[in-house]
Amino acid sequence: MRHGGSGSSTRKPLYTAAERARRDATRWTLVQGLLAPFQFLVFLISAVLVIRFLLTGNGEQAATVSIVIKTLTLYTIMVTGAIWEKVVFGQYLFAPAFFWEDAVSMIVIGLHTLYLWGLLTGGLTIHQQMLVALVAYATYVVNAAQFVWKLRMARLDAAARASAPDSSFHLESGVPAR
Repeated sequence: MRHGGSGSSTRKPLYTAAERARRDATRWTLVQGLLAPFQFLVFLISAVLVIRFLLTGNGEQAATVSIVIKTLTLYTIMVTGAIWEKVVFGQYLFAPAFFWEDAVSMIVIGLHTLYLWGLLTGGLTIHQQMLVALVAYATYVVNAAQFVWKLRMARLDAAARASAPDSSFHLESGVPAR
């Protein structure tokens, strides 16, 4: 996004001052900060087990259990993330700052749910179930990268605020800038 006539490229900060304050004050930020790396660890273990099963035919039960655990972890982080988004942005999902991350999350959830449907109904063969899980995992990697990018943007915003002269208040009125 470009502002002004200088040609310099600036972007809107990820959080307003009020959103940043709510983000920093809520326990749901810590919950997300703990669940995200846990989910990634579960994903890594499960991906290895699924690939091992597909390559060797060994470990079907371990792969299946790992996908169920990954799916339950995903559902947990999605619910707690929606609560976090409500606290910080005032809506449960699709806040403008995280719209595309939430959109891709819906695809990830849909694929994991398709896996569970196939497992519970027998509507997919074991091979198809494992392939659905791998597609879900590939989509999850894209989604995780989106969130890592947003975390980096938030850190860059914080660094820019820390190095800039205090521009959080209008000098004349003492009112927080927007």
